[in-house]
Amino acid sequence: MPMTDTRRALLQIHFCVLLWGVTAILGKLITLPALPLVWWRMLLVVAMLALVPRVWRGLRQLSPRLVAGYCGVGALVALHWLTFYGAVKLANASVAATCIALAPVFTAVIEPWVAKRPFQFRELAFGILVLPGVALVVGGVPDGMRLGVLIGALSALLVAVFGSLNKRLVSHADPLTVTALELGAGTLTLTLLAPVLPFLLPALASDLWVIPDLHDGLLLLALAGLCTLLPFALALVALRHISAYTSQLVTNLEPVYAILLAMVLLSEQRELTPLFYAGVAIIVGAVFLHPLLNRRRKVQHPEILATSEARNIAD
Repeated sequence: MPMTDTRRALLQIHFCVLLWGVTAILGKLITLPALPLVWWRMLLVVAMLALVPRVWRGLRQLSPRLVAGYCGVGALVALHWLTFYGAVKLANASVAATCIALAPVFTAVIEPWVAKRPFQFRELAFGILVLPGVALVVGGVPDGMRLGVLIGALSALLVAVFGSLNKRLVSHADPLTVTALELGAGTLTLTLLAPVLPFLLPALASDLWVIPDLHDGLLLLALAGLCTLLPFALALVALRHISAYTSQLVTNLEPVYAILLAMVLLSEQRELTPLFYAGVAIIVGAVFLHPLLNRRRKVQHPEILATSEARNIAD
């Protein structure tokens, strides 16, 4: 059976999710606070991309309107990463990764409006399926980690917004060019935000100008190259053939990878109760239920699904 563009895109997203699961572990292992951690992560990626001639050629071909659009998305990416790593520092890697499972609920509402496609209640219903799991997750963490859960939920909202915007803009430029522009704008956003962050989100405020030591420097290079540049660009390519909602459902597997790695590398299972893992099981169950019912829907109403897939590719 030949590999279709949609199937290849799904495999690419799964690979990206595996790498994103590693980012939570690296975020916990890096001793820097969330603000300088994200700033260095973005700056290193931009520095790597600045060495690629293709990126500069792509930048020269962009209209001012597209440049502004990608810069706006980049600012949202920076805020998402800041809140995500803030959740890692305030709670742990497992909690932060699990909170991202809230994103499908937000995406189901936001993407139809941003991508200008019809709203589908079925998508919202599958997003709502994860809510009991999230409730159990919250009940399964110590009181001292509750703020990390709230920051993680904010991170999920931000990923839904920038994911939907990327879906609308992704086909207009080279993925590496988009990555460089967005992360460059994100680096600038954090630089400007740092002085006022103590007034906006005191829990995430810290010094920005922190020079990492050798340990943190090596981990930051791995975070920037293998876990940021590669999956970020690959995900942009995949979004040309699947919806942001489908991408986000696959991304719900990120907690599985992050939790398993956290148990092996960080022994985080000692910090969490069985309620937490019950909640994760519900979230993962909702992820696997969606494609099964989609397959059944394809058998019963193939013309409906074909129309939906065509619309997703055209978006």
